[in-house]
Parts: sequence; structure tokens; C-alpha cells
Amino acid sequence: MNKTCSGLMQDRQFRIYFCFLTAFCLLLILFTLLFSLGLTGSAKTMLLSHDETIASSLIEQGVSKQVIAKALTAQDTAAGQESADFLLKIGIRPSLETRLLPQLSLFQKKAVVTGLFVILPVCLVLLCAAFLFLRERQLLYLYAGSIIEHYIANDYQSRLPQTDEGAVYQMFSSIDKLATMLRAQNETAYQSKIFLKNTISDISHQLKTPLAALSMYQEIMENEPDNPAVIQMFTAKTALALKRMEQLIGSMLKITRLDAGNITFRKQSCHVQNLIAQSVNELTTRATEEHKTIVLEGSTDDTLLCDPAWTGEAVSNLIKNALDHTSPQDIIRITWDMAPFTTRIQISDNGEGIPPEDIHHIFKRFYRGSASLDTPGIGLGLPLAKSIVEGQGGTISVQSTPHAGTTFTLLFNHGGMQDEPDRADI
Repeated sequence: MNKTCSGLMQDRQFRIYFCFLTAFCLLLILFTLLFSLGLTGSAKTMLLSHDETIASSLIEQGVSKQVIAKALTAQDTAAGQESADFLLKIGIRPSLETRLLPQLSLFQKKAVVTGLFVILPVCLVLLCAAFLFLRERQLLYLYAGSIIEHYIANDYQSRLPQTDEGAVYQMFSSIDKLATMLRAQNETAYQSKIFLKNTISDISHQLKTPLAALSMYQEIMENEPDNPAVIQMFTAKTALALKRMEQLIGSMLKITRLDAGNITFRKQSCHVQNLIAQSVNELTTRATEEHKTIVLEGSTDDTLLCDPAWTGEAVSNLIKNALDHTSPQDIIRITWDMAPFTTRIQISDNGEGIPPEDIHHIFKRFYRGSASLDTPGIGLGLPLAKSIVEGQGGTISVQSTPHAGTTFTLLFNHGGMQDEPDRADI
């Protein structure tokens, strides 16, 4: 009850109306007292006039003044049967109409006129105050209703009034919070639709080329069934196209799951050297065949809080990118070090570098710079690495000089993101 009353008194409009009613009641009590005093004065005047009339009549009839004075000032109001019979005999009885008693009729008229003169303005003021209060509330409710209709129509430009306290404005605040949640959900749903549409479009577009190639290879092999050289050549081409499709689909699935938040990074402390060594181990054979050197530099004691599998894949993608854009005898250098709050990993090469017009686009999906048109790849390695690093709370940046080399820098906070509970990847 106290909480309800406190909530009502927080409403400015209600406080004003309540203060008005309080002042109005005090004034009404004052007017009632004044009215009572006025009626008492009128009654006194009426009684004195009546006594004067009686006294004058009795004096004219020779009744002694002592008897008259005793009758008018008598305090004993107990009426005997004889006096009651006498009054009835002369026509004065309780059921006698007021209009037949001139003094009482005049008093009644004065009381009614005075009462109406006081009560009618009071009632008018009270009705006007109540009307103004209810009108303000009605306007407030109509305005709030129009805003809510906008919310229903997915228009969140306007806001419900929250310039005051009280239960009504608290309700408006709650409705606004609900509208904000609905707006966020609608935007999330819309972004999910766009994301799904773009993903399907990307996959469809990227699969068109290898599918067309496979169809062409199949047709050629069907037309040359007795030519082993043709069959062998296009079988190898088919294998390459299938491998490209496998890489494309695998990379798209990974990056889509990362963007959709369906991957849980199981973070743990691991030695940076072991992490990088495992990533390099898968590419040593390729580097040897291409006559390129991979150099590792860093302390064996440095550690990193991350998901080893996913982080290793990000590093592998960056090393593959370096192998794609370097020439024989070039060097790919991988260094790491620890600062008070971060661990830094750098993958550098002395290859062809990235043109200035391409460097701001290299993390876009399927982007192929002008210097990358003749190199292998599908344009998903760098975007996938970026999603993996940033998904763990890290950052990735690039610096490059054309014909001098490129350096990718990965920064991971020591605290990183809080370890999330293990759950199966969706």
C-alpha cells in the first residue's frame, strides 16, 4: 500500500491534482463553517423577530410585561398536553407546511439561496479541475497510443515521454525497453536474412566455375573414350576441380559458422612455438618444393591463451598466403613476443607485396587483387583468418610495400575472452 501511494505521488500531474483537492477541501470546510455561522445568524434574527411579534401582540392585548418576559425566557421546554392541544386548536402542528409560517419560509429561502450561491461555484471549480486532469491524461494516453502504433509498424523513430516520474512514465519506460528489444531482434533477423542471402549467392557464384569445368571435362571424356591421353589429362583436371570445390565449400562453411556465431572457441594456454610449429609442419613440403625458406624466431617460453586448432588454422592461412605471393629463394619469417598485456605474432615475407589500392580490400571474401590473378587460391584464406582472430578477441593488421614484402600482425590479449562452457560446434 505504501509503495502504491509513493508511486502515485511521484507522478507530477497527480501531485498537482492531489494538492488542488487538498486545498479545495480546506476551503470547503472554511466555507461550511462560514455558511453555518451565517445560518445561525439568520436563525437568530428570525427568532428575535418572532419573539418581538409575539410580545407586541400580547402587550396590545393587555398582558403584563412580567408574564410576557417569563414566557419568552422560559428554559423548560417540556410541553404539557394542554399547550399541545391549544397549538393544534389554532392550526399549528408539525405537519404544517413551511410556506404557512412566514418567518420560517423566509429563513428557508435565504438558506437555499445562500447554499446554492456557495455550492454551485464550488462544484463548478471541482468539475473543471477534474476535467482538466482527465483531459491531460487522455491526451497523454492518446499520444502514447500513437507512438505504440508506430512501434507496431516497425517505426522506432519516436519515443514515449519519460520526462517525469510515476507509474505511468515507468510503464512508458518499460514499453520503450520492449520496443528497443523488438527493434534489435528485427534488425538481427534482417541481417540474418541478408547474411544468408549473400552466403548462398557467394557459394552459388563460386561453384559455377568448377561445376562448368567438370561438366566440360565430362563431356570431353565421353567424346574421347578411346584416347587414354585425353582421359588421363582431364581426369587430373577433374581431380583439381573437385579439390577446389572441396576447399571452397569447406572454407565457406567455416567462415559462415564463424560469422553466424555457431563456433565456440575452447581457449586454453599453449606455447606459441608449438602452435606455430604445427602450422608450419603442414607446409614444409610445399616450401621445400618451391625453394622457399620458413624461419621461426621467438622465445620457447612464450604462451598464448587461444583455441589451438582454430588459431593454428588462421596462422596456416597466413603462411599459405605468403607462399602464394613469394618467389623461389624468398624467406617467410614468423616471429612472436610477449608484452605486458598482449602476445604478438608476425608473419613477414619479402615477396611482391600488396598494391596500395588493394590493401584495404584483402580481408573481403573472394577478393582477388590485381597482383593475385595468376596465383592459386579462392580468396577465403585471409577473411577466414580475420574471423578466427577477431572471434577470440584479438586483432589482425597488415603492412605492405610493393616489391618489398608484406607483414601480417596478430595481437592477442593475455586475458582474452572468458572461457566459454564447452559445447559441441553446431
